[in-house]
Amino acid sequence: MPDDNPAPQSALDALLATLDLERLEDNLFLGARGNEGWQRVFGGQVLGQALMAAARTVDAERSVHSLHGYFLLAGDPSRPIVYDVERIRDGGSFTTRRVKAIQHGRPIFSMSSSFHKAEPGFDHQSEMPKVPQPEELPNPKDLIAGLIDALPQSMRSYWSRERPIDMRVVDVSRYLTRDKKAPLQHIWIRANGKLPDDPAIHQAVLAYASDFTLLDTALIAHGKLLFDADVQLASLDHALWYHRPFRADEWLLYVQDSPNAYGARGFCRGSIFTQEGTLIASVVQEGLMRQRRSAFVPN
Repeated sequence: MPDDNPAPQSALDALLATLDLERLEDNLFLGARGNEGWQRVFGGQVLGQALMAAARTVDAERSVHSLHGYFLLAGDPSRPIVYDVERIRDGGSFTTRRVKAIQHGRPIFSMSSSFHKAEPGFDHQSEMPKVPQPEELPNPKDLIAGLIDALPQSMRSYWSRERPIDMRVVDVSRYLTRDKKAPLQHIWIRANGKLPDDPAIHQAVLAYASDFTLLDTALIAHGKLLFDADVQLASLDHALWYHRPFRADEWLLYVQDSPNAYGARGFCRGSIFTQEGTLIASVVQEGLMRQRRSAFVPN
């Protein structure tokens, strides 16, 4: 008999369900809706689903090494997303795919991705900065308990709800002051539970997580926070390079900085390291970074 009282689905289970696409045709996939209660689909969800769609058309021996995506329209969280994969090239070492995400008959996102068959080669990397380990930092629940009176209400709500990605912020002082600081932050991230061993899932989960806080880094230089009513943020494009194998359910240090903001656009970069100091990915994003007039009331 069916269970009348099934166990509630965790935030990570919900994320994995959104990444488990339904195949409609050889190159056509359906992604489940997500982000219930949000005004638009979270960009990381579209990144992760688009990458899973592309990976489903590539031999398992080839792993994604780069993706470049453009956010074209805000996604409707009440509707599923259709992913149309174009098989651009299948070469001796590299495979190229183009993915178009569609809602209401219009493209909302476009992505190109490249996959590479593993082979030996030269090896060097940047050094990971020295920061406190994630075990030394408060988890979101403890963070809220310790700073409940100092955090803005928007940040209390953000850190209080369950998320599929566990995050430990190295320096929380930017949430407690409106001082303008250097646009740099370090955040430990990992999936909020054990993931399957399929490398494509780990890559998609990292793509999802890579969009969480990156553009927010640009606001540090202006004493602003992600949920300020007078700030409008939106991802415009997103590029991600995968350098080495990793597990997204183990701690990863996301080092983020913003070298430039101009003309209502912010530019941000990220380097992602394992806890042992191995550089596993690099990220670049540009986004809309618009300051609303105080009298403006959004629809």
